Amino acid sequence: MFSTIIKRLPVHRPQTFYRPLLLQSQAYSKAIEDKRRESILGGGKEKQDAQHEKGKLTARERLNLLLDEGSFREYDAFIEHRCTDFGMEDKKIAGDGVITGHGTVYGRRVFVYSQDFTVFGGSLSRTNADKILKVMDQAMLVGAPIIGLEDSGGARIQEGVDSLAGYADIFQKNVLASGVVPQISLIMGPCAGGAVYSPALTDFTFMVQDTSYMFVTGPDVVKAVTNEKVSQEVLGGARTHTTKSGVAHNSFSNELEALQGVRDLIPYLPLSNKEAVPYKASSDPIQREDPALDDIIPSNSSIAYDMKEVISRIVDYHSFYEISPKFATNMLVGFARLGGTSVGVVANQPLVSSGALDIDASIKAARFIRFCDAFNIPLVTFVDVPGFLPGTNQEHSGIIRHGAKLLHAYCEATVPKLTVITRKAYGGAYIVMSSKHLRGDYNVAWPTAEIAVMGAAGAVEIVFRNHADKVGMRKEYKEKFTTPLAAAKRGYLDDIIKPRETRGRLIEQLEMLKTKSLQNPWKKHGCIPL
Repeated sequence: MFSTIIKRLPVHRPQTFYRPLLLQSQAYSKAIEDKRRESILGGGKEKQDAQHEKGKLTARERLNLLLDEGSFREYDAFIEHRCTDFGMEDKKIAGDGVITGHGTVYGRRVFVYSQDFTVFGGSLSRTNADKILKVMDQAMLVGAPIIGLEDSGGARIQEGVDSLAGYADIFQKNVLASGVVPQISLIMGPCAGGAVYSPALTDFTFMVQDTSYMFVTGPDVVKAVTNEKVSQEVLGGARTHTTKSGVAHNSFSNELEALQGVRDLIPYLPLSNKEAVPYKASSDPIQREDPALDDIIPSNSSIAYDMKEVISRIVDYHSFYEISPKFATNMLVGFARLGGTSVGVVANQPLVSSGALDIDASIKAARFIRFCDAFNIPLVTFVDVPGFLPGTNQEHSGIIRHGAKLLHAYCEATVPKLTVITRKAYGGAYIVMSSKHLRGDYNVAWPTAEIAVMGAAGAVEIVFRNHADKVGMRKEYKEKFTTPLAAAKRGYLDDIIKPRETRGRLIEQLEMLKTKSLQNPWKKHGCIPL
């Protein structure tokens, strides 16, 4: 018995016994820290200096500016690629060219990945893709936005189909995350070939002027196939995608402004589709009246005015964040706050094409409306629209199909929908622009509103083509049909209000509609006319 007890007593070994174990532990710790430093250094100081010479930041510098100080928590810093072809087994860098993790923006959780151009040109490997997929899965799991900083030469050629499979997996995840958490892409360098489709699938894409490019096929391929000589900037630069193609939602003159632009957007967005609309306390009085609005609409309906000024006078001070300001400028879309609550604003811009709806305007607004509806953001629409833009170019390019996208977006939206008709609301465009007939919750007009099948001049030419007194007929038509009273008498307007009262009315209705509950009939998904 005593011998058993003695055997169980702790053995006091001399200090020299533990010394090899301690040295081994220290060696392991040093190896780990060396590998971590390697990951932080990326492609090395020389390549980082090359980035700076191009006016570009490194992948880590970008994250440090995007996220709140000290909030970044990195994932998978030690991962290395597994490729053994073309001598790649001797070319391994910890992190493998993309930095992933999570942090906060103004205290709100976001998941991020930042491609590192100094490591294999930021090319996508299988392990690289797996890192991105992991943070996307985490973002969907906890309900937080995904922000991707893109700066990549494309697929890692040495890995062949594995790299393509990585892209495919990311595209699939983009689609699964769509409407679940907001997805934002910031193009900070080249983004070519199949790589362009991940940003295209996200909700918002921003670019940096002169240093970022997006194209499916580059200038060399274009010249070889079509014999057309074109620069990277003209083919797929920031100007092209923010003014012509509409692929990008905005561009910035440098990376600092671009990163701040993304930071400024985040506070308007719910973290996920299960979150309430963000609220930010405002010193702007709820019942503030603006007498200037009473005279902002010109007495002559053919004279234009700036709808941006109308919006800025109604929403909370300095809260309008415009989306796609340089594309389809006859349509305004963006986020704002009313009484501190985030709202999506859609408005015709009379300064451009009289605010008429065309293909680009319809697509721009439809996409924005669907985003707001997916994330429970109320919609506020300001209407001054003379109709759809006429012409063979529009008809042959499919204005019917594209205009139907806007109609479909408003019809399927179940969020609170508030509409203010400031002046013209003619024909089919009146219906499409969030009219009462499309389940509008609060539809009002200013006294200057003109609601009719068409303008008086056009109507008289059709109805009273041979009438001797066409001037008198125009006056009679306007008195009978183009005043807001005709629509109000039929219940198509909830009220005719003084322009100065618009802000207070909208906030009052938003507060009431917080408990709105509306569901569309069950379906797998609608068939929007894509």
